[in-house]
Amino acid sequence: MLASLKGLEDQTQGLLARMPEELPILPLRNTVALPFAMIPLAVGIPRSVRLVEDALAGNHLIGLMAMKDPEIEEPLPGQIYEVGTVAYIHRVIHSDDGNLQVIVQGLERIKINVWTATSPYLKARVSLAPDMVDLESVETEALRRTLLQVAREVINLMPNLPKEVALFLEQLENPRHLTYMIAANMRMDMKEMQQLLELDNLNDKMRRLISHLTRERELLSLGQKITEDAQEEMTKQQREYFLRQQLEAIRRELGETDEAVAEAEEYRKKIEAAGLPEEAYKEAMRELKRLEKMPPQAAEYSVIKTYLDWLVELPWNKLSEDNLDIENARRVLDEDHYDLQEVKNRILEYLAVRKLVAERGMVPDESEKGDASEAMGAILCFVGPPGVGKTSLGRSIARALGRQFTRMSLGGMRDEAEIRGHRRTYIGAMPGRIIQAIKRAGTRNPVFMLDEVDKIGMDWRGDPSSALLEVLDPQQNHAFRDHYLDVDFDLSDVIFITTANLLDPIPEPLRDRMEIIRLDGYTEYEKVHIAQQFLIPRQQKVNGLRDGEVRFTEDAIKAIIRDYTREAGVRNLEREIGSICRKVAVEVAAGKVSDGIEITPERVREYLGKPKYYSDAAERTEIPGVATGLAWTPVGGDVLFIEATKMPGKGGLTLTGQLGDVMKESAQIAYSYVQAKAHELGIDPSLFEKSNLHIHVPAGAVPKDGPSAGVAMITAITSLLTNRPVRADVGMTGEITLRGQVLPIGGVKQKVLAAHRAGLKVVILPKRNEADLDEIPEDVRKELEFVLVERVDELLKAALRPPKEEPQEEAEAEAEAVPEPEAV
Repeated sequence: MLASLKGLEDQTQGLLARMPEELPILPLRNTVALPFAMIPLAVGIPRSVRLVEDALAGNHLIGLMAMKDPEIEEPLPGQIYEVGTVAYIHRVIHSDDGNLQVIVQGLERIKINVWTATSPYLKARVSLAPDMVDLESVETEALRRTLLQVAREVINLMPNLPKEVALFLEQLENPRHLTYMIAANMRMDMKEMQQLLELDNLNDKMRRLISHLTRERELLSLGQKITEDAQEEMTKQQREYFLRQQLEAIRRELGETDEAVAEAEEYRKKIEAAGLPEEAYKEAMRELKRLEKMPPQAAEYSVIKTYLDWLVELPWNKLSEDNLDIENARRVLDEDHYDLQEVKNRILEYLAVRKLVAERGMVPDESEKGDASEAMGAILCFVGPPGVGKTSLGRSIARALGRQFTRMSLGGMRDEAEIRGHRRTYIGAMPGRIIQAIKRAGTRNPVFMLDEVDKIGMDWRGDPSSALLEVLDPQQNHAFRDHYLDVDFDLSDVIFITTANLLDPIPEPLRDRMEIIRLDGYTEYEKVHIAQQFLIPRQQKVNGLRDGEVRFTEDAIKAIIRDYTREAGVRNLEREIGSICRKVAVEVAAGKVSDGIEITPERVREYLGKPKYYSDAAERTEIPGVATGLAWTPVGGDVLFIEATKMPGKGGLTLTGQLGDVMKESAQIAYSYVQAKAHELGIDPSLFEKSNLHIHVPAGAVPKDGPSAGVAMITAITSLLTNRPVRADVGMTGEITLRGQVLPIGGVKQKVLAAHRAGLKVVILPKRNEADLDEIPEDVRKELEFVLVERVDELLKAALRPPKEEPQEEAEAEAEAVPEPEAV
């Protein structure tokens, strides 16, 4: 063997001595030619075929260079690496299709100095570039031995290689022959192989090979271990299978029933296919073993069966793939809901975060998972009056994300077990409604809506709101433990959305876990658009009407909004539209309609009858002593009339209308202020000694409370005692003090929308509520005049009509004395 290698080396030196300065260059696709290696090549490109034929006719020497891009059919200089191998053509076989099968032997490393020709094939001036090596160096010998040892270990781990390969490598004493022989026969990427060839120092080459072979050895060792483990597991399963087959045969021989055995085997298959987490899998197998040992007649047999059914049917590892297309989500949300930009933007933010995290591979650590879930905003709370679209928003979010939607109402819930489930020790125990809803959804990451979270009760059975703390906490819900299942279930991928009409009844710890998004009432303009785009088409379809059979004019829709509904949302509006559509459907079904019916304000009154609501502010404020206040209610804002009257008496004050303590105090403050400022207001002080005052707030059956009616009360009392009626188009809200200051209040947006619905034109607000005007829709701000006041005298000047019998000079003097209120 060594003699043949010596002869080969002598022959190589002879060929290299006769190598011309210019060589034809044959580009190689996905291959790197190395010195001393025998290489089979398939040549089919015409110019390459000609190159081989010309070389055969000459000295049989060609340059082999690897291509940078294997997709290029005929590469040019610059598209080929400039370090390669000079090779000798040993044999050429012509195939029937015109291609050549060429056997070449690498001789030595070469470098291209300059390209000389591109036609008819590539040519270049080259120079030999043998590896730099000191064969006498101790480092070189150490590297050779290490390389040989690692190569021997790799060969031992590859059973398909004969042992003679290691023996052959041991006979290669020349480190160059050993290096290139190993490199030519190992799995290495083409770019890595080219980098190895381009290294000038042989010691660097050996170090690179040792590193690569070490990694290959670790991979082969790990792969061998995995194979052995798999074979061992397979042997165990086969043994268990054979034993079960023998057991089944024994039972058949004994005549025992195999129904229970078959049932247990079916559960075993379901458990294996369910993809349970480790804890749930162990619990399921433990219960299955109990089932196998138990006769079907036992009372607990059906209990275990029910438990196993729940375990195998839950979606432990089924996830819906999120549709992270931002524009698609925007389109879906706009299709289903008009306006509500704050909510839509929040959903798009959530989608954008999920998309960036997925695309950029920013997977959080175990310690950061709760923070990451919270950052992506998975728990939202929609707070607003009925009918503004809170529940339907949840369905739209699910549709935009491509997730399943499930809903659970919490209204009136008083039992903690409704959330966490009952323990299996109780007869008829079931999982809680959270787990039941997840099972119905069929995936582990649905959009889960918890309706009416503000209406949860509590009694001796527990507090459901406390049980919800774990469900709605991103730091805890990855390991939610239902009492019935008694194993952890991961809720961290669920998007929880809660809804509420009021925020105050929600316990503070529960509120702290949710991002609050307020949905206030719609303006008339918004209601008209919602009716045109959503409500009317939906009611047409529900009532079996085609397009064109009923047409609503904009004035008709406004008439329904103003005269038949008085709400923040659009639920009653849709109900009235549905009533009209049903009446049209009767006429269409009777064949009385041929060209459709146009709904005008007159037809609205014909179909819906007498208007249910009308604005009577002008009539009620004609008499002095009546002021129009603005109130906040759980279902949006409303208009509140404050009535005052006097009768002979001894200076008493009577309050009626189911007023709360705070509202009674506001009335007392208003009475005291007017009494103290009687001279300045032009009121006879003796009236307070000779008359009793009565303040009433309709409707008497509805409880009322809060400080914001103070300005309306002081206006009503002043109007009564000065005999100056309140302006019919003015609504007001604000808290007053004994010193005559007007203090800020809450619920400004809802109150202003109520004033707009009632047809008022001027709204008096505390000066310090000016910032709240930014929340008012633009179309409402254009139709209303806002007067901002800081003191009671400014309020009275803006709210009361001028006195009828007051001389002009005195009126002008009084106007100069009182500062003008600021109008916005």
